[in-house]
Amino acid sequence: MRKLTLITIAAISAAALAACSSGGTTPTDSGSPSGTLAAPVTITLWHNYGTEQNAKATDALIKAYEAVHPNVTINAVAQPGDNYFALLQAAAVSQSGPDLATMWTGLFTLANKSYLTNLKGLVPDEALAKVQGLQWSSDGFNADNGSYVMPLEKQFYIGFYNKAAMAKAGVSAVPTTWDELTSACTKLKAAGYTPLVYGNGGQALGAEFYPWYDASYLMIGKYSVDQWKDLYNGNIKWNSPDNIAQFTKWANLEKSGCTNSDILTKTDNLDAFTSGKAAMMIDGTWDTQKFTDAMKDNVAAFVPPFSDTPIKGVVEYPGDGFGITSYSQHKDVAADFLTFMTGDAGVAAINSAGLIPDVTGSTTTNPVNQQMLDFAETQGFTRYPMLDNVIQGDVVDTGNKVLPSVLAGKMSPTDALGQMNTAWDNLAADKRGADYS
Repeated sequence: MRKLTLITIAAISAAALAACSSGGTTPTDSGSPSGTLAAPVTITLWHNYGTEQNAKATDALIKAYEAVHPNVTINAVAQPGDNYFALLQAAAVSQSGPDLATMWTGLFTLANKSYLTNLKGLVPDEALAKVQGLQWSSDGFNADNGSYVMPLEKQFYIGFYNKAAMAKAGVSAVPTTWDELTSACTKLKAAGYTPLVYGNGGQALGAEFYPWYDASYLMIGKYSVDQWKDLYNGNIKWNSPDNIAQFTKWANLEKSGCTNSDILTKTDNLDAFTSGKAAMMIDGTWDTQKFTDAMKDNVAAFVPPFSDTPIKGVVEYPGDGFGITSYSQHKDVAADFLTFMTGDAGVAAINSAGLIPDVTGSTTTNPVNQQMLDFAETQGFTRYPMLDNVIQGDVVDTGNKVLPSVLAGKMSPTDALGQMNTAWDNLAADKRGADYS
């Protein structure tokens, strides 16, 4: 899921020391979800979900787990999003952090695995076998090596649109290409709508909008899922002509009036969409329930059409979940909670919060979430990971700084992508090789 720049650990280590996990060990009668603890035990879970549906799902999971484990208390601690991972790293140094922690998957897991516990042999094999996408939190992106994270949900980067706005503006079909998007924007603007709204509303990751939702589809529109590894190993340069062409078309959205002009400062973009002022936005499944609660059946999902020909790929990926810290004194209890997530009660709790359970055979009752699943399940779309989870963190951090300014017309695509390419050039050799690390 979404990355952010890590601040210096030393600057915040004192704050991290104050947040401690429970100490001591407590034997259990059983490692299964139905097991009863011999004595009361308290464990701590950190997350950076803010007010997203993920936070509600976490609370629902804890409540459901504690209902069948009356001797277990799980203290959920909401940490600030802007320095969450720095806090985790500092707490790992002093071994004073949580037993369970939200962890983003992909290269971010591998970068932080030194203070995580491999779940292989700790969570039962039959529970792990139910979960999809464990390769994205395993060494070498190979699930046989064991995962460090139990995914909370299946996530999408995706577009959302207002059905009534489209109909009123005379847009008869959801756009699937750059040209169709331009045509739709012209009609929507004439009808009084902001066609495609941007801003940082709903995010705790920075002062500007997060560009990697869009960037994922810009690269889907140009490359196959296998070619994405060439962005990691350098066979495709970030400032290649093809990439510059894609980001130039993206920058033209603001220049042509397809977006709001205050994209770098707008903080109420979600409200603009749910209130009907904006017709489209690009976001993720953590906000689906907000949209369906506010807009009922007037909201639907679409694949951002950033291509000259119709895109047949969709970002469908287990973007985050929970890992057990290496220094936890209650790994057995923490693992039991992760096992619980894969059972019927855990799946029901996740679904009840409006998220898509990442367990084989589970269902989602949110119709817009189901529409997203149908892109790959019934319409033949290729599943892609989240781009920011499978490229190097230093490149992502540079993109966070420069790409919003590209869309806002404050920086040229050539300059921005050149800076990202320089960030790649400055990586250590083992971080830009043939294999993910």
